[in-house]
Amino acid sequence: MSRTLLPLSFAAALLGNTVLADAPSVAVDIAPVHSLVARVMEGVATPNLIIQSGASPHEYSLRPSEARALQEADVVFWVSEGITPWLQSALETLAADAAVTELLETDGTIELEFRQGALFEKHEHGEEAEHDGHEEHDAHADHEGDDNHDDHAGHGHGEHDPHAWLSPQNASNWLNIIAGQLSATDPDNAGAYFANAAAGRAEIVALTAEINGMLEPLRGGKFIAFHDAYQYFENDFNFPASGAISVSDASDPSPARIAEIRDRIASEGIDCVLAEPQFNPGLIATTLEGSDAKTAVIDPLGSDLEIGAGLYPQVIRNLAASLADCL
Repeated sequence: MSRTLLPLSFAAALLGNTVLADAPSVAVDIAPVHSLVARVMEGVATPNLIIQSGASPHEYSLRPSEARALQEADVVFWVSEGITPWLQSALETLAADAAVTELLETDGTIELEFRQGALFEKHEHGEEAEHDGHEEHDAHADHEGDDNHDDHAGHGHGEHDPHAWLSPQNASNWLNIIAGQLSATDPDNAGAYFANAAAGRAEIVALTAEINGMLEPLRGGKFIAFHDAYQYFENDFNFPASGAISVSDASDPSPARIAEIRDRIASEGIDCVLAEPQFNPGLIATTLEGSDAKTAVIDPLGSDLEIGAGLYPQVIRNLAASLADCL
């Protein structure tokens, strides 16, 4: 019997090592989503980040190491073509055999339509839809040449705002989506993936309570954003912006749009303008000329944060803190 047990024990040890060695190779588009995937994969393996911190996801040239990470990937997670319009062709070329998950198209994802115009009415958000399948996906593919694309240059795909990771509700849902896909590819580690996802969801519940507490005393404060990318955050925390200077981060606002915003700042006493590191400070100065509004620089991608599981909650926390300091 002892001669039988020894080989079995040895085989079990080998199996344990094999599970770790054979953990799937995973590639992720942007740092906030990479953070969610890293949270689910804690203790199993580390995912590869494709778009490095500080780079614009809208226009990006893959480094050889990043192309290799896609080519070797068993699983890929990305937000949508609206954030990385160039990545679809790279996935088809380099990751044709990978299991690819487009998170904006997954079940349970809250999707908000793009808002129109420079000014938003109180509590106005793009129409909300919770994704419950892939019927909408076909509709996305059917409107090549749709005039709405001109209104949202730089987002390039569909009528829905792609900045969905700024909703902690979506992030919580995505943790389960990520765990499910990883478990389908790597069933030996399914227990770890789902346990990590559950822990991550609990952390997001605590984060949401923290942010609500931070923002509650500031309700009634008025802000506009340089880039209309924050309605998912606004929607989750019921803290709406009054407008946006530019509809996308790849287009400059027209003089008429700037005039609208200037009038709103003057007539409604806007307290704060949210900007991002890559945007033109001269344009913000022009828009705020003659007003007492303050500015805050925010970064929805967490470019200056350490890559890893802790990045996502810090992005949300920093966004709220910057808004609170500005109001």
